Amino acid sequence: MQKGCKKLSKIRIYMDTCCYNRPFDDQNQERIRLESEAVLLILNRCQTGEWEITGSDILDFEISKIEDPVRRYKVNSLYSLHRQKIRIDENIRRRAIELQNAGFPALDALHVACAEVGADVMLTTDDDLIKFASKSVLNIRVKNPCVWLMEVLK
Repeated sequence: MQKGCKKLSKIRIYMDTCCYNRPFDDQNQERIRLESEAVLLILNRCQTGEWEITGSDILDFEISKIEDPVRRYKVNSLYSLHRQKIRIDENIRRRAIELQNAGFPALDALHVACAEVGADVMLTTDDDLIKFASKSVLNIRVKNPCVWLMEVLK
C-alpha cells in the first residue's frame, strides 16, 4: 500500500445470470463443474465479507423469468447474497443503448452498464460475451469466474 493511501475497499463483483445458474446446470461436464465451484467459492467469500457481490434490476428480471420454480428458488438463494443493488436509471439506459449500438445484445448491454456503475469486475460463463467484451472499450473487466479467481488468488 502506498503512503497516505487508505485501506483498499473490498472487491465488488457483478455476476450475470448465467453465473448464478451455473451450479444448477448439468455437472457431468468438467468445465461446468469447475465454473460451478468457482462461482460458489466467490459467493462464499462474499458471504464471509471478504468481497462484495452486487445485484441489479436486470438480474431481478432475468431470475424472475426462470420457468422452473425449483431452479428459480435455488438461483434466488444464491443471488440473495448481494448487499448492493444497481437500479436502472437514465444513465444506465443510455450506456446500454451505446453498448447495443456497438453490437452487444440488449440484456448483456444492461448487465455491462450496471456492472460498470457498481462493480470492479463482471463475471460471466458466456464465452461470446467475454470475447466481444475483450474487443470493446468498457469501463469494467469481463471475465470467466474460473479465470478471474485464478488471477486474484495468485
